Formats: sequence, C-alpha cells, structure tokens
Amino acid sequence: MIELRNVSKTYQMGAEQVRALQNVSLTIERGDFVAIMGPSGSGKSTMLHVLGFLDRPDTGSYFLNGSDISGLSDDQLAVMRNQTAGFVFQQFHLLPRLTALENVALPLTYAGRQEQKARAFDRLKAVGLAERAGHQPNELSGGERQRVAIARSLVNDPLIIFADEPTGNLDTKSEAEIMVILKKLNAEGKTIVMVTHEREVAEHAKRIIFMRDGKIVSDEVRSATGALVAAIAGEPRLREVKPAASAGLAGSGLAVSGRAALADHLQQSIHAILSNRMRSFLSMLGILIGVAAVIAMLALGQGARDSIAKRLSSLGSNLLMVRPGSSQAGGVSLGAGAVTRFTIADAEAMARLPEIRRASATVSGRVQLVAADKNWSTQVQGTGVDYAEMRAAVPTAGRFFGEEELRMRQRVALVGMTVVRQLFGEDDPVGRDIRINRVSFKVIGVLPEKGATGWHDDDDVVVVPVTTAMYRLLGKQYVDSIDAEVADPALMDEAQEAIRALIIKRQKLEKDKADSFQIRNMAEIQATLESTTQTMTLLLGSIAAISLLVGGIGIMNIMLVSVTERTREIGLRKAIGARRSDIIAQFLIEAVLMTVTGGLIGIVLGISAAALLSAVAGWSTSVSVASILMATTFSIAVGIIFGLRPAMRAADLNPIEALRYE
Repeated sequence: MIELRNVSKTYQMGAEQVRALQNVSLTIERGDFVAIMGPSGSGKSTMLHVLGFLDRPDTGSYFLNGSDISGLSDDQLAVMRNQTAGFVFQQFHLLPRLTALENVALPLTYAGRQEQKARAFDRLKAVGLAERAGHQPNELSGGERQRVAIARSLVNDPLIIFADEPTGNLDTKSEAEIMVILKKLNAEGKTIVMVTHEREVAEHAKRIIFMRDGKIVSDEVRSATGALVAAIAGEPRLREVKPAASAGLAGSGLAVSGRAALADHLQQSIHAILSNRMRSFLSMLGILIGVAAVIAMLALGQGARDSIAKRLSSLGSNLLMVRPGSSQAGGVSLGAGAVTRFTIADAEAMARLPEIRRASATVSGRVQLVAADKNWSTQVQGTGVDYAEMRAAVPTAGRFFGEEELRMRQRVALVGMTVVRQLFGEDDPVGRDIRINRVSFKVIGVLPEKGATGWHDDDDVVVVPVTTAMYRLLGKQYVDSIDAEVADPALMDEAQEAIRALIIKRQKLEKDKADSFQIRNMAEIQATLESTTQTMTLLLGSIAAISLLVGGIGIMNIMLVSVTERTREIGLRKAIGARRSDIIAQFLIEAVLMTVTGGLIGIVLGISAAALLSAVAGWSTSVSVASILMATTFSIAVGIIFGLRPAMRAADLNPIEALRYE
C-alpha cells in the first residue's frame, strides 16, 4: 500500500542542519498495524508526517497504491489528508468552541460533505460517545477527547489511520480503551501507523519499527499471538513499482473532489466570531464608528447643500442683479446712489434688450403691520409683476398682482409665512385687511415658504406693487435695485455688457464713474456656493472616512492576533484536509463578517445621529441612499483589503509547525 524509497529529510535549525530521515526505505501493506518507536530525535515523528502527507521529503520517492505522489501540489496533498488519511494526535487537537459532534464532522466540511452529518454521529456512536455528542471538549475526560479524535479521523472513511502518541496523555484505563478501538479498526481492515514511546503500547501492533538517528534499525513482524516472527535490520526488500500517470491520483482513485461550500465557511466564521465576542465587538467598533460618521457627515453636508439650493432657488435662475455702487471721489466713497440712481424706466429699458427676457425694479424698507389686535414689524418689498416668476415666488394661496394694479398703485399685498403666523395664526389671510404704516391694504396671496438662515428670515416679508411702495409707503423716487433675467445662460456675458452699456448711456456716465453701479451675476454666486458646499461635503466625508481606515487597520491587527492565537487550529484544519484557499476563505469571511456587521450597525447609528442633529441642533440633514451604499461598500472593501493579509498569513502556515505551536 505504501512504499518509501530512499527518503531523506533535513531541517535547518539556525546554523545547524538536522538530518531527521536518512535514505529511509519502507513498505507497509494494506491492513498492517505498524508501531514506530525510537528515542527523542530519532526521526519517528518526521517519518509519520511524511507518511501522512503532512510533510514532504527532500529526496526519495513516495508510492501510494503503486502511484508516485512525490510531486503532488499542496492542494492535492490536502485532499489526500482529507480522504485517504485519518489523524489521531497526542494533544487531541479538538476545537474548544465546537461540540464533540461538530469536531467529528469538521473533515466533512473540507470534503464537501457537510450535509452528511449523520455519518459524524455514527462515528461518534462507534467509539461509545453518542450520549456526549453535544458536549464541548472541556466537558470531556482525556479518554473521551481521544475517542472524539478517533471518530473524527474515521468520518471520511480513510484508508489509513495515523496516530501520533495516541495514549501519551491518558491514564492506564483510557489507554487500554484507545488501544482496543485501534485494534478493532485494524481488524475491520484499516491500516494503522502509530508512533509511540511505550513498548507495551507498541506490542499491540503487528509490526514494530525501531528508529535511531533518522534510520530504521529494526523491523519486527509479530504473529497473531504477539510472538516475534522476524527482525530485519537495514533496508527492507522493495517490490518493483511503476509510477502512475498524472501524479497517480486518477489511477489510485484519489482525484481531487469536494470543496468546502461558502455556507460551511460562513458557519465556521460565525463560530469563531461568537467564541470571542468582546474582541469581535472591539474589532467592529472602529468600522461601526467610521460608517456612522461617514453617513452623518454626508447627511449634514447634503442637508446644507439642499438648504442652500432652496435658498438659491428663491434668487431665481440666470439672474443679473443691478445695484447702485459707491463711486470714489478723492479716495473717499460718495455712498451708494451718489452718482447713479435707477428708475422704473431703467428697468423697462433693460427688459427691451434682446439678451434679456424680463426685468423687475425693487424697493424695500422696514414697516409696521397691524391686523385686528396684532401687530408685527417686518420688511416690505415693492416689486414688478414679473417678480413671482423670476424669484420663485408664485403664491401658494391667492394670486400675485397684475399690471393694472401696478399702474394704479393699488393697495394690495402678499404676505410671507412668518407674517401669516404672527398676525393670523391658523386662519386664512387671503381677503383680510391689514395696515402697513397705517395705510390699509388687502391681502391677495401667500408667498411660498423659503425658510430662515441665521438671523435672516426669508418668510418675514410683505410684497406690494413697486409703485405703491415708492409713492404710498416709503416715499422713494428711485428704486433700490433691478433684477434682469437673461434669456439664455449662454448669453450671460453678453447680457452683462449690454446692461452696462445701457446704464452708462442712460446715466451719461463718464469713464471714471463707470464703477458707480454693480452688476452681480447670481448664476456665478450660485455656482460658487454649490462648489463650496460640495467641497465641504467631500471634506467632511473624507475626515469621517479616515476613521474607517483606522477601523480597517484595527481589523487587520485583531485578525493577525487571531491567526497567532489559532495557529494550532489552523494546523489541525490543514491536517484534516483544508486547502490553502479554504483557510484564506475562512479568515477573509471572518474579517468581512465583522466589517459588514459593524457597517450595518453603523448605518443605523449614522441615520440616528443625522436625525438627532436635525432635531436637537436644528441643522438641516439629508441621508441619501448613495451615502448608505457607499459606506456599506467601503466597509466590505475594508474587510477584504485588511483581512486579506492575515488570511494569507494563516494559509501559508506549515501544518507541522502550526500543530507544534505553543
């Protein structure tokens, strides 16, 4: 069944080379029960590791069922360990967070047979532990733990059982029980290779191989009664073997098959996370805070953008605002309107320019309102009939005034929502009478609500015809400003120059007085404000994203610690058939699970924080689906990126070194 030919293995221990095996040749027949003995350092454990596909010889050949397996890849050797070999270790190597039944079923995971859990229970029942299936290793005695390990070694029905000091940590009674089980398995046709220090344990075997200094010095074949049949010193005789094609896997019926499913890895990862709840929570905390901060900051930034956009919409689109400037005389400002004074006729002239769609003159001032027994101080704005369309001020109730009311200086008014609340409460103001500076007006409409910014409230206003404001309320002969709406955004520059030329011509301004008025491009102001808020949003999001990066580093650190702490577990998983990809998948899934869980909790906290900022601080916030998707994607990416290094480190561990790790 097994043939080693001139196998050697040398280890580098610092500056010294240790020759663990020296040109060893050995034949093991199907159904053999072989005990390997020898003093410490004799090479017996290395021999077992080579025989059990856990280690590779430096030189020589290994034939299994007539097929040369010396050139197999690591993944192919993992399949061999999973389906051809069963391992029983001196230290049991049971995973403490799993029950006895789950420990027995572990090799099924890497064979792609996780659904066959009944087989695991049958193996546990075969070693007399059916009633202890739900117990964890710390609830079992040493003998019971070793029986669980034996059941685990049998669950995939292997051809060979490799036992490394299976009774080394047991009392006499438990030792006898384990040997009875091994002899029974051998009687059922299992080939058993066992390493032991104890002669009385070795005498249960059919053959006893004694090693010293990396060489076989004797090979005792025993009769059924236990008497010595032959003692062979030196090299045993080997039969001729022809290497099979394709590394011998296909010819031996050992082709790679069965891979652990994603659900199996997920289950293993959840077990690992729940077994270290506090550490897992602390790992998630950085991601949790990061995601919550990203969502809250982006919500705050988006809310600010929405609020500014709402304010800017009240300014209208494609607007040019023309105001009197403050010309200089001898380095001293003459004050606004000292040189240029605009009239309604100027506004009408601007409206006739081909680049301008419409224009509206405006005056404003503070007034006192009285309605019934209530009064309120507010801002009055006198405007033209086009103001409603130009400044997004179409009434939500009632109507705007018309050309006839403007020409006749009618006493009609539209009120903002703040004025409505102060003077009328819940009542409908349309059709009601109010007095503005003791002049009676009729309310014909309610302006749309625009909100407040700091100390300025856009809804604390009364709008009346500009002629009425100038001649009946404020006593002004000139308008304060003129709004001109450009016909096409592409004509902004041309419209600005056309208005400048018109004013200079109408006002008969000299060149040195050309700065006595200002033309403000509202589109430019709007674009600047939007760009500023976008920059602030990105800045806030970037600052919050730093905490995600820090959280990712925390995840990596914790996972690296986890790899170190679970080194022996990784060695066990590799010994029972876990491929490199299986180890990477498990640790990567653990990292992603923690980041995604932290991210989901962070989403809830982020949305809650945004709502709290809005309710308590009064800040405008807006949580977008895009920010949630971005934070979730970022958290998953963090889990993959920062979990990959620990996962690869775990996958690169040598199974022998990992099993010996203290």
